[in-house]
Amino acid sequence: MPFERPTEHYDERISKIDEQICEMLKLRKQLSNNNPGFPPFEYISVWAETFELYEDFLKAVFGTFRSEEYYKPIIEPSDFRKHIPVLKSVEKGSSFYTINSIRQYSNASVVTFSIDWDVNMSEVSSISRSRSHFELQIGEQYDCRMIHGGSHAGHASTNYVISPPLPDKTSGLELTFIEYIKPFSDKETGTKIVFKLE
Repeated sequence: MPFERPTEHYDERISKIDEQICEMLKLRKQLSNNNPGFPPFEYISVWAETFELYEDFLKAVFGTFRSEEYYKPIIEPSDFRKHIPVLKSVEKGSSFYTINSIRQYSNASVVTFSIDWDVNMSEVSSISRSRSHFELQIGEQYDCRMIHGGSHAGHASTNYVISPPLPDKTSGLELTFIEYIKPFSDKETGTKIVFKLE
């Protein structure tokens, strides 16, 4: 949803400070090679006391730095061109992973990643599987973004937008889905599903 300005109030006396904050954010990104990390809690405690700020507020600020890429504008696929059949599956543990096709648009590609599992699994395992968070990686030249998905008993599917679009001849491409504990986390669960396209 588009962000709406939360208030009309703005004190112009702080505009230079806000500009300096933006400048420091850019410098922080450059020095960290765009790998923001997270300061030790000991640092945050000292900074909170020194600058008269709340610790939880500072934790939220530094936590936001880690999710900047999710604010990048999402490519909206337009001008549908064709389906490229894939029909690939991988079975791992008690789950069955599939990609049926790639939808080609003039400005992007869309892949639907599906997971099926036995609905008779234990309730805890079933809930855990339906809440899995996978991220798609193809290569540095491609931006892969999850756009939406859903799940119900024994099945989950997620759509990913890939830009620029994949070539129509997909032979040699590898689509790697890496499972994370939760969104915006860098902690992998150890599950990695690789589809080698022919």
